[in-house]
Amino acid sequence: MIRLNRILVPTDFSEFSRPALTYACAMAERFAARLYVLHVVPDPAMLVPEAAVFSVESMQSQSDKLVADAQKLLQEMPAGWQGSQPVIRDVRVGAAFLEIIDYAKVQEIDLIVIGTHGRSGLSHILMGSVAERVVRAAPCPVLSVKPSGHQFVMS
Repeated sequence: MIRLNRILVPTDFSEFSRPALTYACAMAERFAARLYVLHVVPDPAMLVPEAAVFSVESMQSQSDKLVADAQKLLQEMPAGWQGSQPVIRDVRVGAAFLEIIDYAKVQEIDLIVIGTHGRSGLSHILMGSVAERVVRAAPCPVLSVKPSGHQFVMS
């Protein structure tokens, strides 16, 4: 029998991550598992090519603001939680796929449920895929949820 005690759903707060949250909530409720909701704030130094022209203090201040904003948004997720276990909400700073993988290892996650933007072709090559990188390196099974297409029927 499959036992799922800890389910992680990373979110970027986009419409693409909503279906993954729906799946993760349903699975957590079904297995009476603890639900972990994680948002990764990009390191400002990775976002700005000329990061050296900004002071460390201003970059840290920007990062702190992004973390605080993310923590506020996470408090509203998931809306209408019906599970028997508490929801664990966390924010990390860094490269999304690395932080998700590390978090899954540290928290001993049994399943990662992650949304995908559904990019293909040139946009996939240029933008990369956090979901794909997580699937390749995760320490546990990963359920990748597309933004559209076949959905499970929940009753």
